[in-house]
Amino acid sequence: MRQVKASNTVKETIEKAVLTAQNQGPTYALPMIPLPELVVFPGAITPVIVGRQKSLRAMEEAFSNDSPVFMVLQRSPTIMEPKQADLYEIGAVADLLQPMRLPDGNVRVLAEGRFRARLVEIARTEPFYLAVVEELPETCEQDAETMALERLVRQKFEQLVHGSRSLPPDVLMTLSTVEDAMRLSDLIASLVELKPTEKQDLLETLSTKERLQKLAVLLERELQVLELERRIESKVKEGVSASQREFILRERLKAIQEELGERDIFAAEVEELREKVAKLKLPDEARERALKEIERLEKIPPMSPETGVIRTYLDWLLGLPWNKRTKDNLDIERAQQILDEDHYGLKDVKERILEFLAVRKLTDKTKGPILCFIGPPGVGKTSIGKSIARALGRKFVRMSLGGIRDEAEIRGHRRTYVGALPGRIIQGIRQAGTKNPVFMLDEIDKLGVDWRGDPAAALLEALDPEQNNAFSDHYIEVPFDLSEVLFILTGNVTDTIPPALRDRLEIINFPGYTEDEKVQIAIRHLIPKNLESHGLKREHLNITEPALQHIIRHYTQEAGVRNLERQIQSIMRKVAVQVAKGKGVSVKVTPHNITKFLGPLKFRLGEAEEQDEVGVATALAWTGVGGDVLSVEVALLEGSGRLVLTGQLGEVMQESAKAAITYARSVASRLGLADKLNEKTDLHIHVPAGAIPKDGPSAGITIAVALVSAITGLPVRREVGMTGEITLRGKVLPVGGIKEKLIGAHRAGLKVVILPKENEKDLQDLPPKILKELQLVFVRHMDEVLPVAIKGFPEKLQATVTAPASAVA
Repeated sequence: MRQVKASNTVKETIEKAVLTAQNQGPTYALPMIPLPELVVFPGAITPVIVGRQKSLRAMEEAFSNDSPVFMVLQRSPTIMEPKQADLYEIGAVADLLQPMRLPDGNVRVLAEGRFRARLVEIARTEPFYLAVVEELPETCEQDAETMALERLVRQKFEQLVHGSRSLPPDVLMTLSTVEDAMRLSDLIASLVELKPTEKQDLLETLSTKERLQKLAVLLERELQVLELERRIESKVKEGVSASQREFILRERLKAIQEELGERDIFAAEVEELREKVAKLKLPDEARERALKEIERLEKIPPMSPETGVIRTYLDWLLGLPWNKRTKDNLDIERAQQILDEDHYGLKDVKERILEFLAVRKLTDKTKGPILCFIGPPGVGKTSIGKSIARALGRKFVRMSLGGIRDEAEIRGHRRTYVGALPGRIIQGIRQAGTKNPVFMLDEIDKLGVDWRGDPAAALLEALDPEQNNAFSDHYIEVPFDLSEVLFILTGNVTDTIPPALRDRLEIINFPGYTEDEKVQIAIRHLIPKNLESHGLKREHLNITEPALQHIIRHYTQEAGVRNLERQIQSIMRKVAVQVAKGKGVSVKVTPHNITKFLGPLKFRLGEAEEQDEVGVATALAWTGVGGDVLSVEVALLEGSGRLVLTGQLGEVMQESAKAAITYARSVASRLGLADKLNEKTDLHIHVPAGAIPKDGPSAGITIAVALVSAITGLPVRREVGMTGEITLRGKVLPVGGIKEKLIGAHRAGLKVVILPKENEKDLQDLPPKILKELQLVFVRHMDEVLPVAIKGFPEKLQATVTAPASAVA
């Protein structure tokens, strides 16, 4: 027998538990699996179904550490989280063998019992039960009475096997090899069908002689029950002929009722189904399948279990809107008005919906696009789906895909399974009652994959406009036309969407709201909605626009508006308390008194430098919550030519810094300052806010400007910010997030922003206020950047610039 050992991951708990246990026999700390209605005996192999989360964790722990488990019967099978008082004291230590995953998510495993053990205490309950158990000694008497009992038990068990259908005859061959009376009694006790409490009593009987005595009594009782079953079976067989006679009489009665114009309820239901099929304008394949199932239903006796299965199937088949559709409202001006009422901004989404309406109006094209809204949380991806449905005059159905791992959730179960149902797509269509609803699939990027299939692969057919006109659900088994459905998917990122599925989607990015957009959303939507939900009126509370800007800048840090709404709700709750006390309250919230409602500032946004400094330049950054500014600091020190990069810089940003250093060396050589960057000069580049990881190539020109400033000793203008990727030759390449970066620069108080020339096309969506108050300088080469960014830059390098900088006021 292998030595009993426990998991390495629970050694500390084991040691503590063993020290506290005062026992006589060997003590072990093992993963425990409570059994609702099953008893495991030593020396017997028992199949066990493991389904509860803690039991699954205990099983995984045992397999991963080659450890046995302690199995014990519950006093009540209905308790899902049993405590020590809910368990019997004595169980069995067993090895687990041959795990097999079942379709319902449970695991079937074989438990080979090793020895009896007493539960001392439960040392831990999370993430699985860890039990301290004491091995119990067993006694096996070697007297004549024990031998007689052994023979008697063998004889009665053989009689039971010969007369029972549940016990295979080959178990007798197994018993013939067992000579030990102690193991014989345990093996027979595990094979006989007894109540769990009776088996537990046998398990708790440590004396082999006493256990054989109890087993003999139980086997005799089972033999008597078996004899009664034989008598009852013979009576049933005699009654079969009577049931056949009843069937013939019922058929004659049915004929008589038809002659008299009477029909029974079942026949009326079948006829009603036929009439329903005739009235519905079903596709040919659906009609044939419905009539075929009705014929099957008519031939099956009403009390047969198959009758309910067929009726449920027919209810789903005939309940689908095969030809029902809502008429699209193609009034483009009305749709524009509805979209603007419900959402502020989101220009690209609104334009795409209006384009869809225009095409439908001109061509009567029925195929709907497969739109996918990608963006950070809280920017209105889900809520705009309802607005689109309202604008089109269609039904709206929403289905969340987050965490779905079973392919059958999408395409349904086969009808052979008990409790089978259609997939969620067909269920949503039936819920809508029309075949052309707006169908929103939320969180497409959070689908999972496991042994039950790949739900994303199951969506390929439904989300392909070229083939979803014949979508096949495993339960319905009849093609359904989804080509008129307007599918809208939402997600936070596209990286986790499989390429094959992503190729079928028309992706529309939600970049997040600007500060001005958040202010307008708060004024138009959030404040009115929450005033009503909190029972307040406008005269009770006035949140000024500067206060909203202050909340957005210093109490939230997000791309959407969910946290902004929470802060507004926090203010309203405090005002509601005063109103509820009966006081005449009229509160005006301003930036000066905002801390009374929301407490100290939570966030500090980047701000422009206070003065011009040497070796310090301002970069524009794009984060998940919008634009911001970062300072890039450079220091030259005597040393051994080391390069030090700090501030949690990613690989791309580090490579960009090295490219900037190479360019800075060329500038130093042209200025006659090559000795400033030689093998004896240590170079330290630092980007503050070191706790925040940073990456990307857009800080390349900023690093180069800070380097040249440190080499020349000339300060960088504090009111100038910049973004752009740099090459070894000093070329400035385009970067992303221009809109967010310029908004962040404006908020930080910068006056001049240097941008790559190729990003000039990205200014279309910028608010006019920012274009008016920022001087934008577009450049192609670093030689154009340095004169703008560095105060008093040497004229001899300016003369080498081949193309003048272009500025937009």
